Amino acid sequence: MLRNFKLYVEHDYPAMSKKAAEIFAAAVAAKPHSAFGFATGSTPVGMYESLIQMHNGNKLDMSGITAFNLDEYYPISPDDPQSYRFFMRKNLFDAIGLKNTHIPDGKATDPIAECAAYEEKIAASGGIEMQILGIGNNGHIGFNEPAGTLMSTTFHTALDESTINANARFFASPEDIPRYALTMGMHSIMMAQQILLLASGEGKAEILLKALAGPITTQVPASLLQLHRNVTIVADKQAARLL
Repeated sequence: MLRNFKLYVEHDYPAMSKKAAEIFAAAVAAKPHSAFGFATGSTPVGMYESLIQMHNGNKLDMSGITAFNLDEYYPISPDDPQSYRFFMRKNLFDAIGLKNTHIPDGKATDPIAECAAYEEKIAASGGIEMQILGIGNNGHIGFNEPAGTLMSTTFHTALDESTINANARFFASPEDIPRYALTMGMHSIMMAQQILLLASGEGKAEILLKALAGPITTQVPASLLQLHRNVTIVADKQAARLL
């Protein structure tokens, strides 16, 4: 049984992306000077394309928002094509001219201090109005991986070997693959006023069911979203086939 989630099941990925963009755009229109949380990965790319189209058609003004990203590799240069800073500029920020953007600094000399500073920036902005999330095949959100305990605020973490191996195809050599990341913790995510979770593809069906209707457990970090008061899920039919 699903708890108090708003669930939208769309026919396919393009329809899912368009619906998610509409929901996000409505949140921006309601709070045009608030902070909003963004995610990387393949799932939100279609949504970002739809937001760009809305911006170009003068149907969306995001100029007043402040952007915070979930995570970043460490160490990595922001100009590296594999950095999340580069990803967000390429897929959204540059296209809409968004300037007030924050992503953890992958070149920070002191990653622990950078994490604390990132939390202070979020707090100074008034907190995040809506946080976009994807979901990993093991239930991770951001770089909050399954574990006996989960970190609460933004933290410096070692990447799982499975994540490092999965990322290998994006880097020229094994030595180039980041072994660490800076990521918002679960408390940071849960403090957002609204959560917008996207899921696409048959491969996400089983974990989406566990996250939304299974037991709440740190072994499935996304299951903690069951404790949040305002979560909207937008999924295509393949990802939602077990719900």
